[in-house]
Amino acid sequence: MGIKEMLNLARVPSILMLGVVYVAYVLIGGVVFWKLEGDLGQKDISLLLLNKEQVLNTYKCLNQEGLESVAQVVQAASKVGLSLKDNNTSDGFWKFTSSAVFAATVVTTIGYGNISPRSTAGQIFCVFFALFGIPLNMVVLNRVGKYMLVIERNISDFLEGKTGRRRCTRFFVHLVSYLSGTVLFFVVPMIVFQLQEGWTLSQAIYYCFITLSTIGFGDFVADSNPDKVYPQWYSVLMASWIFFGLAWLALLINHSMDILERLNAHLKQLWGGREQEEAPGSAEVDDPDTQVEEEDEIKKPPVTQETEVM
Repeated sequence: MGIKEMLNLARVPSILMLGVVYVAYVLIGGVVFWKLEGDLGQKDISLLLLNKEQVLNTYKCLNQEGLESVAQVVQAASKVGLSLKDNNTSDGFWKFTSSAVFAATVVTTIGYGNISPRSTAGQIFCVFFALFGIPLNMVVLNRVGKYMLVIERNISDFLEGKTGRRRCTRFFVHLVSYLSGTVLFFVVPMIVFQLQEGWTLSQAIYYCFITLSTIGFGDFVADSNPDKVYPQWYSVLMASWIFFGLAWLALLINHSMDILERLNAHLKQLWGGREQEEAPGSAEVDDPDTQVEEEDEIKKPPVTQETEVM
């Protein structure tokens, strides 16, 4: 085995280490969710079976088939946004404002799952709408995120020129930016959702993160309760919050990715530093991580003076 092959094998643990950390992180998360939610899920099932027996005992004329029919009606009503508490009908989910918010959840890949197109034409249109809308949304969010970053850098450069302290100024600007974004996209919406939806603070902050991270479980969805009448500005505020919040959170996640990549580079130096001293030339050429970093640098567009001014 030659020196190049030995050096390449020496860099395999760096990739394996990331893979092991990733798998371990997912498995640990699975164990935690299992312990936190497993017992509660069993209690919910037991309570549901008990409630079922109570309903059948209370309403003697209702048998198992009748109960299943009632359940189907309730499930169908929940899918179209119809309230069963009174005899009044409503517009359901597919009014204009709700449809616009649904379109926003499609292109942002949030996909709550509480509503979905049922007609063949609607399903086909949804496919093509998402096919062109998702890339468009990514481009727009990327551009908005860059403008946010440019504004942050301009403020940092301005304060740096006044104070003459680069590291302290940049740290202060980043801190203020993160805190302002947290207040604007998490704290304020959390209060609004608590007032409009009747959620607790923990449920509201949970919904904010699940939405802006595009996870979109659908267990909590704003502006979807058929028993409530929402103001007209509520849907517009939600759509604006989702759009700018996604751009801000994407910028924050990019900063986190940058930190993880720097940590990976530092660990790679610790693992492969000894072999690099023995054959630095061949290590730089054959290191797959170095090739990936070089390709990323080539793909990145150069930052021009005009872009920074904008």
